[in-house]
Amino acid sequence: RLPDRIPTSYPSPRRTELTELDHDMLARTALRLGKTAQAATALPGASVSKRTLFTLPPLPYAVEKGLAPAISPKALDIHYNRHHNTYVQNLNRFVAGTEFEHFGNANLPEIIQKSAANPDMRPIFNNAAQVYNHSFFFDGLSPSVAHAHPSKELSDLFDSYFDGLSKFKQQFTGNAIAVFGSGWTWLVDDDGDLKIINTSNADNPLLKGDKVTPLLTLDVWEHSYYLDFQNKRPEYVENFWNVVNWEFVAANLEIAKSKRNQ
Repeated sequence: RLPDRIPTSYPSPRRTELTELDHDMLARTALRLGKTAQAATALPGASVSKRTLFTLPPLPYAVEKGLAPAISPKALDIHYNRHHNTYVQNLNRFVAGTEFEHFGNANLPEIIQKSAANPDMRPIFNNAAQVYNHSFFFDGLSPSVAHAHPSKELSDLFDSYFDGLSKFKQQFTGNAIAVFGSGWTWLVDDDGDLKIINTSNADNPLLKGDKVTPLLTLDVWEHSYYLDFQNKRPEYVENFWNVVNWEFVAANLEIAKSKRNQ
């Protein structure tokens, strides 16, 4: 049975003020994916005295306030501080003694791509991908009304590829509801084309080649919504649209465009 109160035994994440985020979304995203920490001592069982540790990226909003109506404070706390953090700690444990031992958060895409095809590295892949997926998911959310509407460029793209924002949401929602079991629904830029794709379990668009850039994702693992919505995934998905950070989506579109211009 889930606890009646939010646990207080773990530290609260650092908070970045939303007004600061408004200045440079691309810089914040790069900072979050690049954060690492040096351990003073090795993890239990590790063969080195010092190593780089993967870290739980701080959220860009306060856990204790939640993201109502999509995610309550209690559900956000459990999803972030327990599920997301467990993937981080598992990854630190599984990479000990491997070629990835001195990698950090900024190297997650490389770890995901290198470990995906190796059955012996499946525990590393699963946890590295889930750290990346959850970080991307949480970055794509915001309680701020300043981020509540897509840019004109995004709106024009939705008109071109989906016949408008409303129909884009309908198709994305339908995809998310249709995911069987656990997985993710993504909006991606595929070499200049916008597409909606589903991935199962820990899989993500990084496995589809350098020309595919994720723009937005929705976690449809049951742990992401069961506390608030029980088995009513459609209701969870519908509420998701109230907290999408469209500035984050626009920043990722710029990343996709810059990759094509290289």
